[in-house]
Parts: sequence; C-alpha cells; structure tokens
Amino acid sequence: NRHEKLLETLKNKEKLLEYKKEYDNFKTSFLPTILGRFLIFLGNTVYGKRPSYAKLKAVEIIARIPYQSWESVSYMFQTFFYSNEKKAIELAKISDFAKLAQDNETMHVVVISQIIQSHEKENFLIHKLIPLIFSFFYFVASWILYLINPKYSFELNYLFEDHAFAQYTEFINRYEDKLKEKEVNSEYLKFYGRNVKNEYELFVSIKNDEIIHRNESAKEAQKYIK
Repeated sequence: NRHEKLLETLKNKEKLLEYKKEYDNFKTSFLPTILGRFLIFLGNTVYGKRPSYAKLKAVEIIARIPYQSWESVSYMFQTFFYSNEKKAIELAKISDFAKLAQDNETMHVVVISQIIQSHEKENFLIHKLIPLIFSFFYFVASWILYLINPKYSFELNYLFEDHAFAQYTEFINRYEDKLKEKEVNSEYLKFYGRNVKNEYELFVSIKNDEIIHRNESAKEAQKYIK
C-alpha cells in the first residue's frame, strides 16, 4: 500500500517537514478559498478553535465527504466517456484515489468514535447531528464544484485537509503526555491493518494521513491548471 509506505516515511520529522513544505504555499482559487474559510469558521464557531475529541470526530465525519462526492461524480462521468479511453482512465484513477482516501477517513471516524465512548458520554447533537448537517452541505458543494471545474473541488479539500492537519498538530502538542498514557484497543484499526500502542501514535498517524490527503488534493488540482 503506497499510502502506508509513505506514512511510515513521514514518521521522520525532517521527512515530514520536507513533504509538507512542497505544498505549503499552494494557491487556491477565489471560490474554494471563500467556501473553505466559511466551513472552517462554522466549525470553530460550533466546536471552538481549540481541538478536542468531539471536534476531531466532526472533522473526520466531514473529511470523508469530498472523496464520496468524487467517487460518485467520476462514476457518473464514466457513463459519458466510455469511448474516450484517456478520459476513462483519468476518471478511474480519481475514483481509486477517492475510494482509498474514503476508507482511510472512515477508519479515523470509527476509531475516534470508540475512543470518545470510552472517555465521555456522546452527545447526539454535537457528536452526530451537526457533523451530518455539515456533511450534507459539503457533499453538495464539493459535487457542484467538481461539475464546474474539478480543480475547485480539489482545492476546497486541500484547504480542509490543511486545517485538519493543523488541528491534529495542536491537539498532539497540547496533550502529548496524556495521549501516551492511553492505550488504543480497536478491532477496526486491526482490520484496517494499522498498529499503534497508544493514542499519541494513533493521532500522529492520522495527522500524517491528513497531510498526505492535502498534498494529493493539490496534485490533482494542478492537473487542471492551464
């Protein structure tokens, strides 16, 4: 698995900084920039600027959405481009990327949900309903942006994944010692094929997942820059 091999490399802090730096100054277009800022503003308004378990779960529920929308719209477009092999291959590659990233984000949601249940009582409004409402509008926005110009949808995801990476970084830096004391026992994590000793290792791996998704989104967006 190319993603997991890259993730292993990014355990080295120098390699992580080098990988991150490549797209730190990536410029997004006006429309996705405005939508991205608005989405982040709403999240900070509801959950606060400081990352928490509840906020990270909400981030992960929402983070799955663009990949679902890309997979959906790429399948739809393939119906119209069966006779165009070059376009069909391009759409198939996007669908494969979306499926793998979606599975990765699903793992995040499932494992973080289990952690929340072991630490605190889940609140239906905060932990489930509000993230689902966010997700619905994000799916529609991402889908429509892809129809207008795929670049816009990838750029919006770049901004959201960049925010997710920053949130995990702050969360880890703030609670590192406590996270190292908390074991992670997740059947889903084992099913996914990732092994961690504690919450610190888990959240570091998720943080690095997000920077991979961010950079991959930027790479996809660049394909549509003329």
